[in-house]
Order: sequence, then C-alpha cells, then structure tokens
Amino acid sequence: MRTSSGRRWPRNLALFAVAAGLAGCGAPPRADEPEYTWNQMQGEKLIALRAHGDATRGAIAFEVCQGCHRAGALGRPDGSYPRLAGQHDTVLIKQLTDVRAGRRSNTTMLPFADRHVLSPQDIADIAVYLSKLPSPPNNGRGSGAGLDAAQRSYDSHCAECHGRAGEGDASKFYPRVSGQHYRYLLREMVDIRDGARRNANPRMVNVVGPMGDAELDALADYMSRLPAGGG
Repeated sequence: MRTSSGRRWPRNLALFAVAAGLAGCGAPPRADEPEYTWNQMQGEKLIALRAHGDATRGAIAFEVCQGCHRAGALGRPDGSYPRLAGQHDTVLIKQLTDVRAGRRSNTTMLPFADRHVLSPQDIADIAVYLSKLPSPPNNGRGSGAGLDAAQRSYDSHCAECHGRAGEGDASKFYPRVSGQHYRYLLREMVDIRDGARRNANPRMVNVVGPMGDAELDALADYMSRLPAGGG
C-alpha cells in the first residue's frame, strides 16, 4: 500500500492502519434523502476525477485489496466481493468516494478506503489500474432459468443505461455489468429495490422497484452471461 505521498508502506504497517480504522470507524455518516443528490460533482470525487491516474502506482496500492477482491480484481463468485477488473474508472471513483462520504454504507470497505489510508490521487491510480485489467468469461452465473424473459426485461429497462452488451457508460457513471458475478448483481439489485443501497441512481430505483425476487434473479443471471468486457 502507498501513502498519499507516494511511498510504499510496509505490509505490517498497512495492516495496522486498517485495524485502527476498523476499531475507530463506527457507523458511517448517513446520506438520507432528501439531502442526497445522485452523483453530485463535488469534493473528493471531483478531485479524484480530475487527477491523472497512474496504473503502475495503482497496482501497488491495490495489493492490500486482493485479500477480498482476489488477484486480478476478479472478485468472488459467491457475490461477497464484486469483480472490479474492467470496470470504468469513473464508476470506481464514484463508488469509493461514496463509501468514504457515507453515501454508500459498506463497513467492510470503509477502513480500506478511509482518508487516512487513501488520498484522492491514490483512488484515481487504483481506478485506472482496475479499468485496464482483463475480465475473463469465468464469472459466477445462475441457473439459466427464465433467460428469454430476462433478456426482454433487460432490453426494455436496462440497456438504455448499461448498454446492449452490458458495457455501461463511463461518461455517465453507469457501470459495466458484463462479466460481473451473478450473485453480486442480484444482491445489489435487491438492495437497491429494498432501499439498502442509498447511493443508487433514482432511475435504477424506479426500474427495479416493481420487480419480484424471481424476476431480479433471472435478470442478474442474464447480465452475468453478457460477454465479459463487452462493448
């Protein structure tokens, strides 16, 4: 891990910092509506977006993250940790800074993204590194049931933002969903529907709000089967 000055921390010191963050982070500040406006361009997010990310530095900074997100940022098929490889750098910056600001509650991630551990420049470095990683077609998938109906649902409700091939849109902060693990996609859609994901795009909330569990399950399975790295 690197400090904001660019020096690499010894691994034991990095782990000590993480442990300290875990001990003292407490509950993140709330970002309840109506105060929260989706994706406001301000603060650390804007600083990180304007920074020139360096993939070499990002690779070093990401080393401590591999324990959860795995080597190559391929995540875990059980959905506990997402695949970050190939994700748009803008999306990664938004999500990391949302965790830091309490707009997205993630008590596991918060100590690793804390201001005492990462600077906005570090976030930019990590994001550009992850965006350049390959996303092989070995991600977790569902049962394969109901895919025809799920494709129609995706084309009608999701493709406008996430793209026909699940490629997302970096300029609009819409994430790539192709190559992502099925169980992670399902969990996040359920959280958005049920109000647990507090930094969700209101358009996404409106889309998944009326959907039942079976429909979301099939939709997540369909997205997981879109060509990895598509678009």
